[in-house]
Amino acid sequence: MAEAAAENGKRDVILKVNDLKMHFPLRQGLLQRRVGTIKAVDGVSFELGEQEVMGLVGESGCGKTTVGRALLRLYDPTEGEVLFHRADGSWVDVARISHSEMKDLRKEMRMIFQDPFSSLNPRLTVRDIIAEPLVIHGTVSGEAMTARVAELMEAVGLKPAYMGRYPHEFSGGQRQRIGVARTLALNPRLIVADEPVSALDVSVQAQVLNLLQKLKDDLRLTFIFISHDLSVVEHICDRIAVMYVGKLVELAPTDELLRNPRHPYTEALVSAVPPADPLIKMERIILEGDVPSPANPPAGCVFHPRCRYAQDKCREQEPPLVEIGQGHSARCHFAEELELQGVADVSLTST
Repeated sequence: MAEAAAENGKRDVILKVNDLKMHFPLRQGLLQRRVGTIKAVDGVSFELGEQEVMGLVGESGCGKTTVGRALLRLYDPTEGEVLFHRADGSWVDVARISHSEMKDLRKEMRMIFQDPFSSLNPRLTVRDIIAEPLVIHGTVSGEAMTARVAELMEAVGLKPAYMGRYPHEFSGGQRQRIGVARTLALNPRLIVADEPVSALDVSVQAQVLNLLQKLKDDLRLTFIFISHDLSVVEHICDRIAVMYVGKLVELAPTDELLRNPRHPYTEALVSAVPPADPLIKMERIILEGDVPSPANPPAGCVFHPRCRYAQDKCREQEPPLVEIGQGHSARCHFAEELELQGVADVSLTST
């Protein structure tokens, strides 16, 4: 992935996210009065190159799934820009266009959901599930639709003869393949994959990851891959963005981030994943305390209550996200001074 990541600067940009915020009102009492704000996403910015796979990682509740949903307008962003480069060459702000314009844009921007069972309608056959986007957008009908469904099933490794079956007749991995086929129905250019393998067995995870990698190469797709598992992200992503309490705290090419983390939170995440080689010994960093509430984030650096390197400056001033190397940015006052632990010059997984 390092070579692909190094070429990112040469790629055409397909997505620009500027200061994206997604705040939810916090209400209490019988009258549901607003008593605060949950800052689920609080000022996220990045660019995504065409045919790039960018991983979005962090603990549960950090805001990574909310980012993915806001990018596709499943949530209406509170603030910020989500600029998408359409196939016709025009730029649109996903956060500002009308719902009718958004319907047309959904042909180019699609999502793979985390749970392959709850995301499929149990009352519909596989044919109807995969064909649903085609019906909604009126692209094909009749025998052409059945032929398209058969083509999509073959593309994801399923037998077209099974299109008359229902979701409960398939395994978890097969159900996720059905979800992938539905996502591909309208020939999208950008796919947000929300933890697409976290509900699957480890052996099946590798199969689905290899499928996504093949589809990405064959169909020239661009992915935002949301996950909490660095070993999974390392296998498929060109770059990794690390989130903590609604903020982007580090962004770098995959190999660079794993071997040379510049934020203490990233260092802790990397230390939690056992390397493939059992002879490699890494210090396991145990973070003390709990993740702060996005409804009441701490002053200064949001990570300082759990950071073993924190100083007075961290408690008083919020650090900006600054570039500290080629394509490597970190949100830490001491990013260029700290010597943090990364992985050795081997993959985290043996996949």
